[in-house]
Amino acid sequence: MKSHLPTHPATVLALAFLVTILLGTGLLMLPWASASGHSAPWLTALFTATSAVCVTGLVVVDTGTYWSPLGQGLVMALFQLGGFGMMTSSALIGLLIGRRLKLRTRLLLQSETHALSMGDVRSVVRMVLVVTVLVEAVVALWLALRFAATMDLSWSQALWHGTFHSVSAFNNAGFSTWPDSVMRHVTDGWVLAPLMLAIVMGGLGFPVLTELWANRRRRNARWSIHTTLTVWGSAALVLLGTVSLWLVERDNAKTLGALGLADQWLAALFTSVSARTAGFNALDIGALQTESLVLHYVLMFIGGGSAGTAGGVKVTTFFLLLLIVWTEIRGRADVEFRGRRIGTPVQRQALSILVLSGLAVSLGVLAIVPMAEHIPLEKLVFEVVSAFATVGLSTGITAELPPGAQGVLIALMYAGRVGVVTLALALAINQVPRAYRFPEEKPIVG
Repeated sequence: MKSHLPTHPATVLALAFLVTILLGTGLLMLPWASASGHSAPWLTALFTATSAVCVTGLVVVDTGTYWSPLGQGLVMALFQLGGFGMMTSSALIGLLIGRRLKLRTRLLLQSETHALSMGDVRSVVRMVLVVTVLVEAVVALWLALRFAATMDLSWSQALWHGTFHSVSAFNNAGFSTWPDSVMRHVTDGWVLAPLMLAIVMGGLGFPVLTELWANRRRRNARWSIHTTLTVWGSAALVLLGTVSLWLVERDNAKTLGALGLADQWLAALFTSVSARTAGFNALDIGALQTESLVLHYVLMFIGGGSAGTAGGVKVTTFFLLLLIVWTEIRGRADVEFRGRRIGTPVQRQALSILVLSGLAVSLGVLAIVPMAEHIPLEKLVFEVVSAFATVGLSTGITAELPPGAQGVLIALMYAGRVGVVTLALALAINQVPRAYRFPEEKPIVG
């Protein structure tokens, strides 16, 4: 008997995230999830569940005061599950219980983790487990010790806040138990440094971490193009963001201007790291200069590494497109990098991601602007890009938006987390390869 269940990995992934969001919404609507003891409105629960599962961090209510301790624990579980990946979690359970992965599970997991080959899936899954547990535990303990030493908190309270922020940082979720995110720690490097470590580790992507770990003892080991573009591209974007933010904001009394020089650079560095997908803010985002907001558009849209907890179009996509442009300018037939040729299918995928992502953001802006005409355009654009890139930063307007605009953000968060290409594949009906090709024709471009 033929099964009517979805079998395409993209379809399964899209449905898995959707089901998790709906389950999270239902649980958040239960009276025990809110601090007041009353059921949360369905839109508030849906927005929070979507933001958590999609590891975004946009909120319409304050996480630390609106939700009960159990509700906050549920939110943390949702963004841990979302960052870990639904199929990754299933595969890990299969590894721990059955010690074997079936071919179907490997296919689904490869679609989620973007493993470089079928043989890489098991190593990526193991790296997911090891890195997640290790990084989150170390950072949680580090933060708990710091919070207990510098804040009026009991050890249990410090451990809870440390754990929540550690899990949120590693999963690039951006949720915080404090209403000002981490602005109260803007001058505390002992808090911002471990958060940045967790953000970077989660945002690089598990295939990169797997390769770096495998080559840890090899001198002059040759990195793959993917790892090279991700590591050096991420470093370049962080450096560009840090310097640019400092130059623009150093005289702004509402942001960096009120800090000493060393603290200015620390805050600028943290803001640059967080802007690419983490969602924590050590500065008042609503007080940033327009130039800094535009810089955030770019950093958020690019995002972090593939197959990690980061969002955006991904670092490799962005720099691969730059390589394509540079190749075209030079008049070369092949896109080459470090003695390797990059295939046409990868180039087409990068272009598809850029076009579909740009289209999603454009449609989001067009849909949300008529609903919130009283809010400045640059803040609305910021909100849309932040939602689609699953960053979670906000200029403070999320709760002010009408229900329809919040619905648009929910759709953007879902599309951004699942991935525009994956979502397009999931919605496609016919994907049958043709046995023929049409004659070639070259239209005039430009």
